[in-house]
Amino acid sequence: MAVLNANIARSGGAKPYRDWEATFASRGAAPGLTEQTKCENAERAIRKAISASTALASRSIEVFTQGSYANRTNVRQDSDVDICVLYTGAFFPDYSMSQGLNGPLLGYVDGTYLYAAFKNDVQAALIAYFGKESVTRGKKAFDVHANTYRIDADVVPAFEHRRFHGNSALNWFASGTQICPDGGSVIVNWPRQNYANGVEKNDATGRRFKAVTRILKRLRNEMADEGYAAAVPISSYLIECLVWNVPNEAFGHSELKADVRWALAHLWNETRTNETCNEWGEINELKDLLWSGQPWSREQVNTFLQAAWDYIGFE
Repeated sequence: MAVLNANIARSGGAKPYRDWEATFASRGAAPGLTEQTKCENAERAIRKAISASTALASRSIEVFTQGSYANRTNVRQDSDVDICVLYTGAFFPDYSMSQGLNGPLLGYVDGTYLYAAFKNDVQAALIAYFGKESVTRGKKAFDVHANTYRIDADVVPAFEHRRFHGNSALNWFASGTQICPDGGSVIVNWPRQNYANGVEKNDATGRRFKAVTRILKRLRNEMADEGYAAAVPISSYLIECLVWNVPNEAFGHSELKADVRWALAHLWNETRTNETCNEWGEINELKDLLWSGQPWSREQVNTFLQAAWDYIGFE
């Protein structure tokens, strides 16, 4: 296994000694009970708000957590819980990966309940339940502010998204979510696939996948707090996806420090060129991780990995 370039100067100069194994053991731990309880309280309150809405009562809706809280990879700086309010009575189709499929061929007709109306109904439900002062509308989601028993919640109204495959004789689809932010554009996500694949990898690595993910998230946050520019463009979700692309054999050393070292070295080596990482996917394996449409770049990832390696003091 190749290692990183140890000749690159460390951004903050030499660091005092730190027991990184003890640090990683603490930072790799799952969220505490109090934190998890506040997350569950937020989810429960959102469910009650949606259930109390007369406008939404007749609609087919699912409410569930997604993102780092659902995947149990959240850290303290992940100060809000991401809750999806999914309308399943209609869907946005994608036939681009099928062999000539389309709506009429499959017997589908256009829905009459539009996404914009659904988002407005969700907003009305949240305001009616929590009060206007507790709800802020953003382009993609509603911020339901925290109180003493629940954490801040980002409530994301979404329609089902279906990516179709196959032909008229044999076809199937992957089910995700689609949101239409205020002002235009479309965002497609695959939260259930993220969750299922993350659980599978965590089991296959003796629970080290999520531990190393939490470690690198906290490391990134610490570096950002100390002014390391390389940490700024690296999101929590990106770190989770990067660790997902580390081979399972990297995990399970006698020390967590060895797992972290192996992961950083592998990721740095593979992100030096486009050719060695252009087939990497997000955890859902339905979106490319380093394609040009992402809010991050391969170069930014590689620079952060070098900075993280140097920050820890690996040789």
